[in-house]
Amino acid sequence: MLGWLVAVGCVILVAWIWPRTKYPGSKKKPSSDALLTGLLTGIPQEKAGETPASDRGHEKSASAVALICKPSALANYLLKHCRTFNNYSPCVGWSWRASAVLQSVYDTCWPYSSPVQFVRDHLQLSDEGLVSLDWALALCGTSSHKRRRTSSTSNSPVLLIVPNSFGKITRNVLKLCEAALSHGYLPVVFNRRSHNGTPLTTLKLQQFGDPADLREAVRYIRYRQPAGRLYAAGESTGAGLLLSYLGECGSSSYVTAAVCLSPVFRCQSWFESGLPRAVQWALVLYQKMSLSRYRTVLGETVHADSLFSSSSLRGLEEGLFCQTPHKSTSLPTSTTCTTATTATSGSTGPNTSGSWEAYWDRNEPLRDVDEVAIPVLSVCARDDPVRGPPRYTLPLELFQTNPHFFLLLTEHGGHCGFSAQAPVTGVAPGSGSGSGSGGGGGVGMPRTSWSHGALLEFFRATTDFFATEERAKQLAARRRGLGGGMAGRSFRNRSISTCKRVPECSHNIHAIYSWQRSYTR
Repeated sequence: MLGWLVAVGCVILVAWIWPRTKYPGSKKKPSSDALLTGLLTGIPQEKAGETPASDRGHEKSASAVALICKPSALANYLLKHCRTFNNYSPCVGWSWRASAVLQSVYDTCWPYSSPVQFVRDHLQLSDEGLVSLDWALALCGTSSHKRRRTSSTSNSPVLLIVPNSFGKITRNVLKLCEAALSHGYLPVVFNRRSHNGTPLTTLKLQQFGDPADLREAVRYIRYRQPAGRLYAAGESTGAGLLLSYLGECGSSSYVTAAVCLSPVFRCQSWFESGLPRAVQWALVLYQKMSLSRYRTVLGETVHADSLFSSSSLRGLEEGLFCQTPHKSTSLPTSTTCTTATTATSGSTGPNTSGSWEAYWDRNEPLRDVDEVAIPVLSVCARDDPVRGPPRYTLPLELFQTNPHFFLLLTEHGGHCGFSAQAPVTGVAPGSGSGSGSGGGGGVGMPRTSWSHGALLEFFRATTDFFATEERAKQLAARRRGLGGGMAGRSFRNRSISTCKRVPECSHNIHAIYSWQRSYTR
């Protein structure tokens, strides 16, 4: 604990003296930023080669928000009904919240006493490993805070939150739980193996973009809450796992819509050279502290000395997943990188899984991006000090060509920060998302982050859009004399189908898993 406090203090100290010119691209936009075409909110359309409006003055750039996507009926609907998208007023002037670095450190590392009550479920996986799900039940001080379990007959929408890949539950995640609760959602936080106090019962750790554990957790959530729609939000590097899951399951992902808050898209290059030294040092230290309790058991399968002597995130990731076994112990192929045969399309033979390149062939979040079949919103800031300059780190062509992906790009906001000058208003409760509660805020509800307001409004708007489309189809079918029964089933069942790559994922889940055993408490 003392070491972590020292680390936080050092990071804050470095943040104060860190020059704002660390990323030159955040001040002077190169001509390649003319590629930021598409639908723009708050910034007028620019012709190719012209200086973006965000460069013409500080006052105009402070409120600039761009929605970059492929023109579609859904995009037009979002522009019309999501007022939060162009209602962002970041802190400017001499306030410390005007610094992208400081607000990123604050929302990531600063302690926060959340009024939310959590109840944990330990979920035993098919290989006897454990992940945990933390259900946020109610805000302290409300009449329902004594309720221990959510009802399986509740039709309230569920918000699955995937934290960052380092297992740190940040202020951003806790405040998102508060905002979701106040709008009628049932938030649940997914914790990977060994993360956030989850026991490590196997020698298998979860790889960066392996969605197998998350897939089983989603099935369990559907079992617990079969009547409510499922939404998902990924924070920072946790968005990579969420994108991997959505790409692997495609139209059978159970999820109605998803949001990525300050995601890292090109993860291989991010691990190799995309991090500032101060940020990388802090993350390496935190990950070593988390793994130190398992040093003895990890020494049976990996070279523990070289692992804990590494000074980079790439070294840690390679030490955990891209080394040959330290001893002759036989382990699952997902734990040790041994020679394997790839099953991806286009492969021509055996692939050496022990290489760094082969590891990211299996774990890059955007490897199956063409299979994503639900609306996905990414909220990013140009001055993000963790992700890096947008012209190198944002796949703009993805948002311009894929109708399922939307990029909400702001001038300021840092990494999972998005501090605003005033509280976010105008976000309707989750009634359009099947919410069971109304009102514009819960008891003790703090000021909502702008990104959280945009997230909740995106969920409401997409759900209303698809409901309107289905009603129009039913009406058209009745006019043709065909009946609207079959036409109306597609949207209602889009979140309760089975994963395409796992044919055994049937609704007879009691024959596959034993969730009601002692591991669930």
